[in-house]
Amino acid sequence: MEVLNTFYHLIPITAVQGLLYAFVAMGVMIPFRLLNVPDLTAEGAFPLGGCLIAALITAGLHPFLGTLLAAAAGFLAGAVTALIHLKFRVHSLLAGILTITMLWSVNLRLMGKPNTPLFGLPNLYDWIDPAIMQSLALQGGLLAAALAVLVLALWWGLHTDVGLALRGVGANSQLAPALAVNSTRYIVVGLGLANAITAAAGALLAQSQGYGDVNMGFGMLINGLAALIIGRRTLLRQLCAPVVGSLLYYQLSSLVLSFGLVPSDLKLVTGLFVLITIGWPILKGRARAGSIAG
Repeated sequence: MEVLNTFYHLIPITAVQGLLYAFVAMGVMIPFRLLNVPDLTAEGAFPLGGCLIAALITAGLHPFLGTLLAAAAGFLAGAVTALIHLKFRVHSLLAGILTITMLWSVNLRLMGKPNTPLFGLPNLYDWIDPAIMQSLALQGGLLAAALAVLVLALWWGLHTDVGLALRGVGANSQLAPALAVNSTRYIVVGLGLANAITAAAGALLAQSQGYGDVNMGFGMLINGLAALIIGRRTLLRQLCAPVVGSLLYYQLSSLVLSFGLVPSDLKLVTGLFVLITIGWPILKGRARAGSIAG
């Protein structure tokens, strides 16, 4: 009974976390699912957005403009990874690691220190309505509305000629040049868009928690991958999967915490969850093949 009571009280908090990190999962989904170019840059773009917004707000810039600039910085980070991958023939995963490594120094340079507090300074939530920071329900409603706009915008954009070309590059990058599609351009734009969304999420988190930190993206990528394990068939399911998956993942996390595990155990639980989810169909298929052969 105590477990259920603890879980019940954690639901509102983890629901807001799930909605916020759904943006990250969306940013992870674009290179992995739509472009078929595995990318790790999200782990660097997320703290980039948080550190940049912290530096800009403390410098006196309006939080809305600062959030837009954070997203633009995330776009540049994704574009850098894409260009390293394409121009220097470096595998996309290694290109992402290189970008993450460089961004850590960039984030320190932006803030001048590992951590910058934002308490008492204006933020995007207060600019929209000061009551938002006092209510988890209002925060959840705002994030849900923003996610709905993002999903609809992506769904519409991916049905345009540009969006269809981008999906075509992901489906068959070798065929794209024969169809007069510049795959380099679309991969750069695709990775840039993905990391712009992730950096914007980092900026939102920094403003909601009241500080920016160079280590705020540590282990975040595995959370995004855990949220992506559902929904692969249709475009709409691909776009909705990060949102639904993120909400389910954070509710699973709260359930795990309700059983007495400490927050530091969540990375281990997440890794096991991803391994089981990926490995179960494979093991099941092997067992079925073995039974047929027998």
